[in-house]
Amino acid sequence: MDDDGAVLRTVGRQIKLWREAAGLKQSELGKAIGFSEDLVSSVERARRVPQSEFLKNADQALQAGGKIAAMAKDVAEARYPKKVRDLARLEAEAVELGSYSNHNMHGLLQTEEHARALFTMRRPAYSVDGIERQVAARMARQAIFTRQPAPHLTFVQEEVTLRRPIGGRMALRRQLEHLLEVAQLRNVAIQVMPTNREEHAGMAGELRVLKLKDGTTVGYSEAQLTSRLVSDPTEVQILEMRYGMLRAQALPPQESLAFIEKVLGET
Repeated sequence: MDDDGAVLRTVGRQIKLWREAAGLKQSELGKAIGFSEDLVSSVERARRVPQSEFLKNADQALQAGGKIAAMAKDVAEARYPKKVRDLARLEAEAVELGSYSNHNMHGLLQTEEHARALFTMRRPAYSVDGIERQVAARMARQAIFTRQPAPHLTFVQEEVTLRRPIGGRMALRRQLEHLLEVAQLRNVAIQVMPTNREEHAGMAGELRVLKLKDGTTVGYSEAQLTSRLVSDPTEVQILEMRYGMLRAQALPPQESLAFIEKVLGET
């Protein structure tokens, strides 16, 4: 197990110790906090991730003085897949983020409905809990839009990502409307790469470039079952050059918004 397993084992062990010190059985604690005995048992054995309400109620019932409730933040992060946590930490350090997406709508731009449709169609299939875990993690990353100081965020989206009806036609309409809303943020620029472009610097696939608080720049990419952090200065320089060319080749932000509105009208 990775670090999320260690967090859940620690939380479960602490709850068990506080419960036993209070002289309560699992069934008695469950009744006191409004959860089943099975869930209490699963949490103590690190088989289930406790909700914040579970931790808050357990803290009060066991008179832990905030010691159990204080673990809610760490537990919330442990709910998300490790790859997503690592990416979210990287984004949290970014003062500038640039991304080119050629196949999917960028995760930071997706509506919850769009994200759920994407994870539902994955094969091998996720469980219902797995889908919700992935969706919650993706939505949590979007806190970057309200972070202060606000990072500068730019996105280049292939035209096809605006037209593929992931989740159905109405879901696509709501996704396009969401794009238009996000694009109104002063620190966000969304550009569209039309399919009819003859010159295209992104034929090698999607890419991301992040400039961090400490002044360093890194790249990040995903392909099928792998993700890769690019830190070699030479490779990062190549990604920066390609991304700059992509932005120059794509429609300017205002023309891109007009393009998105046109696609919305056709959908």
